[in-house]
Amino acid sequence: MTYKGYEAVAEFDEDAGVFSGEVINTRDVITFQGTSVKELRKAFKDSVDDYLEFCAKRKETPEKPFSGTLSLRLPPEVHRRIALEARRQSKSLNSYILERLKPGTANATR
Repeated sequence: MTYKGYEAVAEFDEDAGVFSGEVINTRDVITFQGTSVKELRKAFKDSVDDYLEFCAKRKETPEKPFSGTLSLRLPPEVHRRIALEARRQSKSLNSYILERLKPGTANATR
């Protein structure tokens, strides 16, 4: 489920007869429950709205689902190969990696 940029997953607890969900694209903990799919969807939206209101009351910026910054640890040899190929193509390391990861690129999943 998606709402206001927040993504959630849910699972059904057969013994308890309840759906439990959690927002998965933020470090802040946002959870919700419902006994039907309709109730679960409403609880998800209410939880996100409550989170945003809570942040506003505290004058805090809500955590964005993704900031666009990624720290990555690579073996030095892999880092070297990627950096050299980017330079050969007269591209920044960032531009080169983005191009390689772009959907539809032949080597996007290699």
